[in-house]
Amino acid sequence: MTLPHSVGVRRRSTGAALAAAGLLTTLLAAATPAAATPDPGDLTPGAGSRQSAGPAQDRVLAPGEIPGQDEVVHSANIKPLANVPSANPAGINSDLAFQGDYAYAGNYDGFTIYDIANPRSPKVVTQVLCPGGQNDVSVSGDLLFLSTDSSRSDDSCNSVSQPATEKSSWEGIKIFDIKDKRNPKYIKSVETACGSHTHTLVPGGRDIYLYVSSYSPNEAFPDCKPPHDGISVVKVPKKAPTQAAVVAFPVLFPDGGNPGAPANPGVSKTTGCHDITVLPSKNLAAGACMGDGILFDISAPEQPRVIDRVQDNVNFAFWHSATFNERANKVVFTDELGGGGGATCNEATGPDRGADGIYDITGRGDQRKLVFKGYFKIPRHQADTENCVAHNGSLIPVGGGRDIMVQAWYQGGVSVWDFTDSAAPKEIGYFERGPLTTDKLGLGGSWSAYYYNGHIYSNDIVKGLDVLRLDDWRTESAKWVWMDRLNVQSQPAYH
Repeated sequence: MTLPHSVGVRRRSTGAALAAAGLLTTLLAAATPAAATPDPGDLTPGAGSRQSAGPAQDRVLAPGEIPGQDEVVHSANIKPLANVPSANPAGINSDLAFQGDYAYAGNYDGFTIYDIANPRSPKVVTQVLCPGGQNDVSVSGDLLFLSTDSSRSDDSCNSVSQPATEKSSWEGIKIFDIKDKRNPKYIKSVETACGSHTHTLVPGGRDIYLYVSSYSPNEAFPDCKPPHDGISVVKVPKKAPTQAAVVAFPVLFPDGGNPGAPANPGVSKTTGCHDITVLPSKNLAAGACMGDGILFDISAPEQPRVIDRVQDNVNFAFWHSATFNERANKVVFTDELGGGGGATCNEATGPDRGADGIYDITGRGDQRKLVFKGYFKIPRHQADTENCVAHNGSLIPVGGGRDIMVQAWYQGGVSVWDFTDSAAPKEIGYFERGPLTTDKLGLGGSWSAYYYNGHIYSNDIVKGLDVLRLDDWRTESAKWVWMDRLNVQSQPAYH
């Protein structure tokens, strides 16, 4: 169903002063992720300085140049405003959500709430310890939802790692009441099959729905046996959130999906989805599901219906995430080649692997099709010691028929790129640091880079929060789009 009031976007009046929107991120110790998880977690965070080396003096990279260890470089149209170092050097920071003057930053040991009223000087409101990677986060009203995709001894925040072969092990969704930002209360858990690697909030009238993505079943896992060819749908009554429960498990791949190797060497076998982005204003969703990309109708939220499905068995290894453009006639899918832990932004890997795939949406209704148009990958080669691949990003709401987004590339930094011409995308801005390490591959870099109320916020695995300002004629119109919340995988109708 169409939900016109689910987002809370408003155009700013000309006289309004640019206020804050931002984000912060840091936290505690890394919980062990599920063994089948291809995202970062197996690697040790890089051994570079935990502090930022400080903004460069407007130095722009020369063609083919790799910055020095920990050196900050950026394009002329991006200015670093703030860096808030991670509180725990061994921790892994994950995803972000926004609400008013607050930002919510997940990490493998819990989440942090930040006051971002002043993006130049964000302040920690509270830190919540509740281990369970990845702890991806979303917010709705006074509720915060946290994904747990690491096998735990129980559903409490005092749990410890426990093998998924144990029937008593727990993975799924945790729900917190965040009305009191300084004292969030854990109010409910919902166990889901194979855990919750990510989740997507589908806003509604009386109820909120969560599409829970998870994958990699195993016959030895009592709560995660194959086949696992769909998603869990959790229904959360707004007035009674403690009654939240799984209400459906729609099968998205009745034929089992992409078989992977040996039929398709180097491609992940589809055993569920990694991430889903919904566009409630159009009753659409796009799913990145390991070996498949899908477009589906969510007009009946408990019964999402696949409209089209595509594969790329030449250049895509792991379909990771999706982003619609504002007109809903394109989808950008990301390929997380190497699971986020590989050095795939080097010359040897090339420009078409570990990249974004841009698909136009053609036709109408159930006849809509995803049509491949081109790839985008950052044009700046990274060192062989830097984990780098396409990762989480969001649209910059410029309107006017132009398509621009900001995106995280781990140690490849933050890229702003234009895909108005689907077949000829181009980078128009960047921010990055030099390698964390120069002698071995380490884990670090920007996990998520999102645009919110006039600023870019990058959640760096090791360095913490980076707040950036983008000044470019192509993106100026976005500064007049003001939002009261943003869960990036619940994509708003900005205009």
